[in-house]
Amino acid sequence: MKPAVPCLHRLGSSFRRGARVLLLSSALLATGLNGAAAQSVADEGEGVATQQLALPKDLTLFGKVDPNVRKATAIVNGRIITGTDVDQRLALIITANGGKVSAEEKDRLRVQVLRNLIDETLQIQEAAANDIKIGADEVNQSYERVAANFRQSPAQFEEFLRKQGSAPASIKRQIEGELAWSRLLRRNIQPFVNVSEDEVKSVVDRLNQAKGSDEFRIGEIYLSATPENQQQITANARNIIDQIKQGGSFAAYARQFSEASTAAVGGDLGWVRPAQLPNELAVAAADMQVGQIAGPIAVPGGVSVIYVMDKRKVLTADPRDALLSLKQLAVNFPAGTTEQQAGQKAAAFAAAVKEIKGCGQANDMGAKMGADVVDNDNVKIRDLPPQLQDILLNLQVGQTTPPFGSIKEGVRVLIVCGRDEGGAAAAPNYEQIMAQMEEERVNKRARIYLRDLRRDAVIDYN
Repeated sequence: MKPAVPCLHRLGSSFRRGARVLLLSSALLATGLNGAAAQSVADEGEGVATQQLALPKDLTLFGKVDPNVRKATAIVNGRIITGTDVDQRLALIITANGGKVSAEEKDRLRVQVLRNLIDETLQIQEAAANDIKIGADEVNQSYERVAANFRQSPAQFEEFLRKQGSAPASIKRQIEGELAWSRLLRRNIQPFVNVSEDEVKSVVDRLNQAKGSDEFRIGEIYLSATPENQQQITANARNIIDQIKQGGSFAAYARQFSEASTAAVGGDLGWVRPAQLPNELAVAAADMQVGQIAGPIAVPGGVSVIYVMDKRKVLTADPRDALLSLKQLAVNFPAGTTEQQAGQKAAAFAAAVKEIKGCGQANDMGAKMGADVVDNDNVKIRDLPPQLQDILLNLQVGQTTPPFGSIKEGVRVLIVCGRDEGGAAAAPNYEQIMAQMEEERVNKRARIYLRDLRRDAVIDYN
């Protein structure tokens, strides 16, 4: 697929040339000049420019320059990565951070994006060399799932991406790289990774001994480093942390920058106990609370940034695992509503909600208030925003939350219609523990595999 930017450049050039012709024609008509006079003006202007630049009268071009052709940023084993490729992938990261990225940070991210694209290209090439090719249908299916996550159709998502300065081709290329690399690892590495029964049994024993201790759901961004570039990679990790603390998406940064196999799922390691983590990460995680980020942490082969997504007790019942049946009442604000008007409407809504006596009256009261009423069953408290978790933990059946929302999305309340208390978290079974241990070992070998691909690659930078 040809890059979109050169096409835009051609359109822009044509428009500018047309505009100059139109302006010149209008000026000539306004002054009443005829064709001969107009030619005289043009000749005079051309002579002035020639004199100013000391140009030869008989000018010959040696070579051909096409302003619509963009130079490659890098050529990886013959595969071109253009500036457009970098710009479009960078736009995805900026979008994930709400567009709040400084010029200095953009320059740093641009360098990292190029590295990622080089790795991605190497992974696709190595998969192809092993007769692994990802079909367009498979890529398109994954792309449709990404669009659905944004609650958009593929066509709507394509328009959204273009408005952000990116393109579907950029996401589809990343999907292709992830699928190809995953399939390659399953074929060339996973069959040769072994985990013994004794190793799994040892983990099970430690889990039982750890009952009641803290368990974390951890996100990780792993950046490989050598002694030569350790300082630079550490600085990159610090910049990533700064961006996340300013509101950036941890999952988005993990997906783009992490070199661990979990990058495809936003860096999510799942539920782990400190003892299951490398010692360096375990020490950091032990004192962290939900929502905290730590790093850069030096680990074998590089540095890691970790994020505590959630926390619970091992093999112990947690109230936040309770399943709720909820009714949601929502009132939207008309376009152009001011903060004052929204506040007044929210206050009236809150007063009306207080009159609701349980879920049995919710539909009738919703109709009187002009509110939309939606039933939601099997909602786990843990999956809700932290502010709502704390409120719903203390509500009885029939009680409502305080109104919440925004001017853009309207105001709403939740009514508790039922509650099924969660039991103790089930211990991972033998197969799950073995799968996790195998994945960790595959991940380590994958890093070595990619490192060797980089060493053998022919990369030409421009």
